[in-house]
Amino acid sequence: MTHDMSDATRARNTREVPHWLLSAAAGFRGWRARRHGHAPPTSDTGTRPPLTEGRQAGPSDADDAVATGVTPLWRMRTTVRDEPGSLAALCTALAEHRVDILSLQTHPLAEGTVDEFLLRAPEGLTTAEIGRAVSDAGGTGTWIECGDTHDLADTPTRILGLAMRTALDASELPLALRQLLGRCTIRSLPANAPGSGRAEERAPVEGALEETVMRLRAPEGGVITVERPYLPFTPTEFARARALVELDTRLGPRIPRGRDVLTLPEGDDITVRRADTRDLRAARAMHERCSTRTLSLRYHGPVGDADRYLKHLLSPGFGRTLAARTASGRLVGLGHLLWDGDETEIALIVEDEWQRRGIGGELLRRLVGMAAETGCENVYVVTQSSNTGMVAAMRGLELPLEYQVAEGTLVITARLDVVRTVEAAQARPAG
Repeated sequence: MTHDMSDATRARNTREVPHWLLSAAAGFRGWRARRHGHAPPTSDTGTRPPLTEGRQAGPSDADDAVATGVTPLWRMRTTVRDEPGSLAALCTALAEHRVDILSLQTHPLAEGTVDEFLLRAPEGLTTAEIGRAVSDAGGTGTWIECGDTHDLADTPTRILGLAMRTALDASELPLALRQLLGRCTIRSLPANAPGSGRAEERAPVEGALEETVMRLRAPEGGVITVERPYLPFTPTEFARARALVELDTRLGPRIPRGRDVLTLPEGDDITVRRADTRDLRAARAMHERCSTRTLSLRYHGPVGDADRYLKHLLSPGFGRTLAARTASGRLVGLGHLLWDGDETEIALIVEDEWQRRGIGGELLRRLVGMAAETGCENVYVVTQSSNTGMVAAMRGLELPLEYQVAEGTLVITARLDVVRTVEAAQARPAG
């Protein structure tokens, strides 16, 4: 998503980002170019783009995906002719290989129908074998990837759950869209950004669908772009995504208002709660009390225009923000969890007078916990090598870390699979 001053690519697409950032983030741009891609990770068993006519489904011609020791679940999507008997032929072909159809959705097209299956296959049956059976039965453009137990929930129940999450918290919208549509890249362009005036970036009120790209009118007036180049969207998926966005728009700004009171080692009480654009004035006042060095470490360059970016950062549509306040109500720290396309970024700032008291570390731990709860595989921070406080806070997480340094920019990535493994182990009953 377009949300942080650390990304030069996104800086070119928002008027609120000053020109000086383009050179300051050049190293980070190179890191992201190597890291990002539109296709899903090929390390996932059985995950590959749709096949051209005449080719068989499966991970590759040389390496058939197969799960051993368990009866595997597969998600499969294929296109069949819209004529009587085409679906029956497909189901018969699967039955001949003892493949159990657990669920089926149909996505009507102008020509043909996209059928989406959840399958349970016998142990040892490969995706290539399933693909050949589907192709012989008339299926084309077949896509097969691993499924999991979460896919066993029926579609209406799953969509209602996503709608409920979105209704309770505006920052859930990008995550709900990602869970609804699978592996995809979601970016938001503010209404006042230069690119929002270009024809290719505009979205009509009803949205626009162009095979592998959909554009939706964002609740705040900008554009939400969803890309999935490895698998075209169907009109059914477009209608579901548009309904979620319309729900978010009708409900207006909202975030959970729970709060926690923490006692710092020195005895001061700090309140931590979610923040949004209603906290803009207090955030700007904190900026005025921060030193140039603190603002520079947070925004990676000259800080004259930093206030102009706060409204964007505080918008729930781009992520979640935690605010730390003193007993008197003074805002002294902000932590941002930012949905960055298909990744998740964390950014922190703490007022000078309140640094080195554990506030930054507490905000970081809570944001990492939020990211883990949403199923994020990792989070990253972008800072400068001289920012020893941020480096120490990341090390304090006791998670596997990856460091990338380019032209003075330090990117630290934390793996979150360890968090989920520990939580799962703690949830198991003793004995």
